[in-house]
Amino acid sequence: MATLTLIQAVNDALRTAMKNDPNVLVFGEDVGPKGGVFLATEGLTKEFGEKRCFDTPLSEDGIVGAAIGMAVNGLKPVAEIQFQDFIFPAFDQIVSEAAKLRYRSGGQYTCPMVIRTPYGGGIRGGLYHSQSGEAYFCHTPGLKVVVPSTPHDAKGLLLASIQDPDPVLFLEPKALYRSVKGEVPEGNYTVDLSTLRTVREGKDVTVICYGAMVPVCERAAARAAERGIECHIVDLRTLYPLDEDGVLEAAKRTGRVVVVHEAPRFCGYGGEISALIAENIIEYIEAPIARVTGFDTPFPNTLEHHYMPDERRVLDAIEHVAAY
Repeated sequence: MATLTLIQAVNDALRTAMKNDPNVLVFGEDVGPKGGVFLATEGLTKEFGEKRCFDTPLSEDGIVGAAIGMAVNGLKPVAEIQFQDFIFPAFDQIVSEAAKLRYRSGGQYTCPMVIRTPYGGGIRGGLYHSQSGEAYFCHTPGLKVVVPSTPHDAKGLLLASIQDPDPVLFLEPKALYRSVKGEVPEGNYTVDLSTLRTVREGKDVTVICYGAMVPVCERAAARAAERGIECHIVDLRTLYPLDEDGVLEAAKRTGRVVVVHEAPRFCGYGGEISALIAENIIEYIEAPIARVTGFDTPFPNTLEHHYMPDERRVLDAIEHVAAY
């Protein structure tokens, strides 16, 4: 079992999928010989040739539109959007075409495609290279939205997404690309979509998070433990469709909940988690649900470290709900 970074695990997943299935194609801006901006596709063109891993024009709607055409004709495209911030020219293709193809055809056609894209802050990319737009896409029935936080899950979730018969948006937290390492099995394995992961066991406060916020919450939980507060942390992994039973079970364990994400608060994903808990198990909840999020502003450049939730802000929320 190799020890890999998250970006290496993504590369390993793509290589494994391409070896196992000749219908898997990888394409996007600069993903060919260069290997992508973050080197997620490094070496794939050399190993599999330019017909299976190739560069495209700078046209996000063209990239996604081509992927849809490939998918309905028996191929398994894995399209990369260089930064999630630039996905919006393809928004109509994703939400109006790919996500609705199974429904509009009465199940006659499916659209087995994956859109990979780095998202979120953490690399001082400024307002056009740091956004977290997961809530836009979680609002779209027919589309799966997946966010890994560990190398093991990055490979397993990506392989599961490539094998899925419906379109998957695979959001890769770029802040974790090289900052986390972990053991990753060799060869083909999958992590079931729509199943959360228990990161830490605890009895006092439940912390619900995903992506780059998982290690932030782990550090905050370690500091809370020094103050006698034991946190139960869960990593959602798949945002849509959500493991609702897993979320409710985790919230019941403590009756006190903190939800953490780096996207803006207003209409952010944390609001859906909060509503799910309030609507179903309000009788178990001992304190108001706290949200720790980015702010309702464009993503700043020089103030990135203030904008993104850090362990101090998460710890403050943990202490607040624990003391309520």
